[in-house]
Amino acid sequence: MNDQMGEARGVSTMRLYGASVALVSGGYSLYQATTGMAMSGMGASGSAWFMAALGVVVLVHGAVLLTPAVAALGRASGPLMVGYAVLMLLNQAWLATAGGGMAADGTMNGGMQSGMDTAMGADAGMVAIAVLMLASGVIMTQRSEML
Repeated sequence: MNDQMGEARGVSTMRLYGASVALVSGGYSLYQATTGMAMSGMGASGSAWFMAALGVVVLVHGAVLLTPAVAALGRASGPLMVGYAVLMLLNQAWLATAGGGMAADGTMNGGMQSGMDTAMGADAGMVAIAVLMLASGVIMTQRSEML
C-alpha cells in the first residue's frame, strides 16, 4: 500500500529511499571534505577534493531521483549508487592506510598519531553511510522494476 501511495504521488517509495540515502551520503561527504583541516589553506588533500566532487555528484543524483528527470537515468541509478559507494569506501580505506596526515600545528605526521593530532584518517560515519548506500544501490539494481 505504501508503494501505491508513493507511486500515486509520482515518486515510488524506493526512489524516495534512494534519494534520501544519496542526499545524506552526498551531503555528509561534501561536509566532511570541506570542513576542518582537510581543505584548509594550501594543504588541501587530493582525497578531500575527490570526496567534495563525489559528494556534489551524489547530491545531484539524489535530487534527480525526486524529479521526472530520473527517466534519463533509466536502470543505471542502482549501479551508479553502488559505484559511488565503492569509491567512498576505497577513499576511506586509503585514508585509513595512508598513515599520518596534517597535524594540528600544520606539520606533516609520518606514521600513527593519536587523538587530536591527526586531522585526516578514515571516518567511521562516512564508512557507515557508504555501506548503507551500497546496500541501497544493490536493492535498487535488483528491484529496478520498482523504480
